[in-house]
Amino acid sequence: MKKIVNKRVEAIDLARGVGVFFIPMAHALLIYGSSYTQEESWLGLVVHFFGKWAGVFLIAMGFSYTLSRNNSIKNSFRRGVILLLLGYLMNFLKFIIPLVLGAFPDSFIHAYNWEVPIGFDKMVYLVLTGDILQLGGACLLFMGIVHKYAKNKKNIVLFIAIIVLFATEYIRGIRVGFPILDYISDLLWGKEWNIYFPVFPWFVYILVGMFFGYYFHENNMQKTFKKMFIFGIITFTIGGILCLYDYEFHMKDYFHTGFGGVIYLLGCNLLALYLASILTKKAKNNKIKNFFFYCSRKITSIYIVQWILICWSMGAIGYHDKGINMSLLLMTLFTLGTFLGQKVIDLIRNKGKGLLVKYLKEY
Repeated sequence: MKKIVNKRVEAIDLARGVGVFFIPMAHALLIYGSSYTQEESWLGLVVHFFGKWAGVFLIAMGFSYTLSRNNSIKNSFRRGVILLLLGYLMNFLKFIIPLVLGAFPDSFIHAYNWEVPIGFDKMVYLVLTGDILQLGGACLLFMGIVHKYAKNKKNIVLFIAIIVLFATEYIRGIRVGFPILDYISDLLWGKEWNIYFPVFPWFVYILVGMFFGYYFHENNMQKTFKKMFIFGIITFTIGGILCLYDYEFHMKDYFHTGFGGVIYLLGCNLLALYLASILTKKAKNNKIKNFFFYCSRKITSIYIVQWILICWSMGAIGYHDKGINMSLLLMTLFTLGTFLGQKVIDLIRNKGKGLLVKYLKEY
């Protein structure tokens, strides 16, 4: 395996950054748009068509992981635990604080088929909701092991991905009847709405990303993205045919897709990454490109900020009842608010670092 001098791959960063930019828009529509706006209007169709971007983040995560120096089992486990804790902290901030302050509309509570006021058990349910941060953290617990034993045998990683893909249909939803173990089971292969991103089958995207990362170690960038394009065309075609054959099974539930849906979305996301590689070569460095690279670097922080802003605003704006024009306005405002909030966080961090440096110099 050859040594990689450049630890950043711009095409990966660009694709991830573009996806990050659109996250506040997609989630603002999800929370505030009416059923008609989300499911039948042109706005909902456009957002849903371009909103299947989670796979890009996960493929990029797997790819970037192989280029990192901090991918030992110990470091991966530590990073996984931290990301899991961040996910639960985000849930506490976006759900529990506005609940305690009475800033959630009753319509949001009723959407869960709960009555107002909700009890402590319902609050625990909200805090333990499995989002993409929990998925990333849980997968990191396994990635170090996979990397240790398969980094020089990339085809093994692809084989593991295939096992995860098809095993999902046999283990999905299995529980043992003990609450703590049931929750862990849900994180791994759940089918209910307490976990939006179970490890099975979403780990497939990360493993495929690791496969291409290892391939990149052995080949140049052009060959890597060419192979990604070929792989993307094949999976897009096979997955698309399967979804057309049985849409209800393979694709109806985006968060708990059948294997055909995973294959189809994998193809879509690989083709998006290939397109990003073309754009990276064609486009010169400019403010727009650098902005998307910034989004890529700040992905976790931006994700947390946008969810907190969106959820904290429900008390004033409402829930799931806005038409197209109001949804567009809110999507724009929350995008601006998210990046303004991120800039404030950056300023606080930089000021804190400056004070620390000054303190160390003085003492």
